[in-house]
Amino acid sequence: MLPTTLICIALAQGAASPQSSTVPHAHAPASAAPQRAATPLPTVDVAAPVDAPGLHNVVAFAPDVLSGSAPEGDSGFDSLKSWGVRTVISVDGAVPDLDRAKARGIRYVHLPIGYHGFDEARKLELARALRDLPRPVYIHCHHGKHRSAGAAGTIAVTLGWMTPEQAVARMKVAGTAPSYSGLYRCTAEAAKVADAAISGARADFPEVSRPAGLVKGMVDIDLTWDNLKSVQKAGWTVPSDHPDLVPAAEAGRLADTLRLLHEDATVKTKPAEFQALMARNAEQAQSLEDLLAKFAAGARPSSEDAERLNAIASQITATCKACHAAYRD
Repeated sequence: MLPTTLICIALAQGAASPQSSTVPHAHAPASAAPQRAATPLPTVDVAAPVDAPGLHNVVAFAPDVLSGSAPEGDSGFDSLKSWGVRTVISVDGAVPDLDRAKARGIRYVHLPIGYHGFDEARKLELARALRDLPRPVYIHCHHGKHRSAGAAGTIAVTLGWMTPEQAVARMKVAGTAPSYSGLYRCTAEAAKVADAAISGARADFPEVSRPAGLVKGMVDIDLTWDNLKSVQKAGWTVPSDHPDLVPAAEAGRLADTLRLLHEDATVKTKPAEFQALMARNAEQAQSLEDLLAKFAAGARPSSEDAERLNAIASQITATCKACHAAYRD
């Protein structure tokens, strides 16, 4: 049985590409040519994700709009610079690497979304950012498969660059798991939005969207863990008494919250062991999400996979108990 409280702070390769004439290029790069790219810039007709040094699962949703993983160190940002990327939009919860981006003249915008999808206000914010900010634009989440592709697909439809069917197909190329039904729904139900409506969205485009703090983070973790307990009790599938839960999304929400809290100012004042326990919990929650994301929506994991999931959950429990013993109990 998992603890109630986790206060250890502890979808198709045949997609038609959008017409180039439908994608404005008012923000083309400056005349200075970018450094020679080690990996060719992905295009909308490429039917598989592309990897580059420090970047994974890169897929184009327009000639100058890419989705992919979070840049890893200098090599990731060097790859972006070699492609001439001028704006990076993170839809992940983790705090962006501003220093490396700024050192290469790249602007960062942080507009996180959830695994269940996102609301109209965030959609219009993202649409305005894609419309108004200098391109090429690189949109990323953690792995570059789920949230970044969902955001890119929805906004490509919102701005009239793709049909919902084309955008959903690009999400499948990116590897967005079928279990993330909310992300697919956002794109499948999207429609082109009038320019005036987009212009009414916020345009402050924050570099960092800070978490609301340690207390709220603990509450979010507690609620998410209760949801995961229900998922586990149902054999790691959608509980019959809670049909709105998406198992992988709940695990992703847990990992995201832990990563966010690791950057919280209060947490940074805690002992190194406390911070290490939280980082370990985030990695364990990420492993839980990665495994759950492999199962189709509503599918029940095999007994072997369920055993692996239970083992990861037990690891999370053990880390939680260790944190409790040292810093709470």
